[in-house]
This record gives sequence, structure tokens and C-alpha cells, in this order.
Amino acid sequence: MSLINTVIKPFKAQAFHNGKFIEVSNETVAGKWAVFVFYPADFTFVCPTELEDLADNYAEFQKMGVEVYSVSTDTHFAHKAWHDTSEAISKVNYPMIGDPTHQLSRNFDVLIEEEGIALRGTFVVNPEGEIKVLEIHDNGIGRVASELLRKVKAAQYIAAHPGEVCPAKWEEGAKTLTPSLDLVGKI
Repeated sequence: MSLINTVIKPFKAQAFHNGKFIEVSNETVAGKWAVFVFYPADFTFVCPTELEDLADNYAEFQKMGVEVYSVSTDTHFAHKAWHDTSEAISKVNYPMIGDPTHQLSRNFDVLIEEEGIALRGTFVVNPEGEIKVLEIHDNGIGRVASELLRKVKAAQYIAAHPGEVCPAKWEEGAKTLTPSLDLVGKI
């Protein structure tokens, strides 16, 4: 069964954010758009390139009213150590959630049980807590923040414009479609 349109399960976790340890929960994310970006592990190879790309685009997410949460099965202590020692990760200003109990990774169905790490999973959650975008990659395939921004913009657009849909390659400001009998077989 797909997680699309399901409500995120209750959780509580510790995160490293702006030099502090904070608690993040399903209640923390309620009422606003959120992006959860799961990755395998701190101090690795593809992961810092992705988190740095997100950090470079974080202001754009914030302008859209979106909070970004990175999540790995490392602890919040490991996140702080990585933040303090990596040039790429030192740019991260969004919360870095530790999931050493694997609760979140299981909730989002990205845990590789035999390895104790998460797949590269990306989830866009609306203010009602429903998962609207879900993408899971093999751990060798990195993600691109600009494509995630496009998907969040599309999800926000269709949430604000019921009955419209965003076609392939849709970019903000481009034409959308209104499904109807008149369009059947004409696209």
C-alpha cells in the first residue's frame, strides 16, 4: 500500500538545529508544509552533497512556507559532530533529525532492516499531515533540490486550486490542466 495521501504517524525525535538540540514531533510539523529527506548515514559520500544542495536552496523553501527536515538513523549528537567538522554540512540551517530507534524510518517505510540505515526517501507533507509526494531512491542515486522545489510548488498549487492538475515539466506560472470530458484524447 502506498503512503500517498496517508497522514504521518505520531513520532518524537531529537534533532540538531542552529547549534541546539531540539525535539521534533508530528505536532511540530502540523499546520505547515514540510519536507522529510531521509539519507543513509552521516560522514558518508553522496549524503553531504545532497544536504549541501538542500542548504543552498533552503531560503527558497522557507519563502514557500516549507520546513525541511533531514533524517538519518544516526543520533542528533552525530549530526552535531558532522555539522562541526564538514564544510558542506556546516551550511545546513534546517533541523537534522536523529532516528537511532528507527521509528521514523519505519513510519516512512524507508528502513533497510538488515543494515539499520534508511534509503534515500523524500516526502512532501501538507499542513494536514498528509504525504503528497513520495520518492525513494537506491542509496547510490543522489537527489536534486531544484526538482524537489518544483514538486513542492506543484503540490502547493494544486492544494490551492482544486480541480486543476500540473502536467509534466510544469514550472511555477506555467499553464495547468482542468481535467474534463473535453480533454479526453486531445492531449
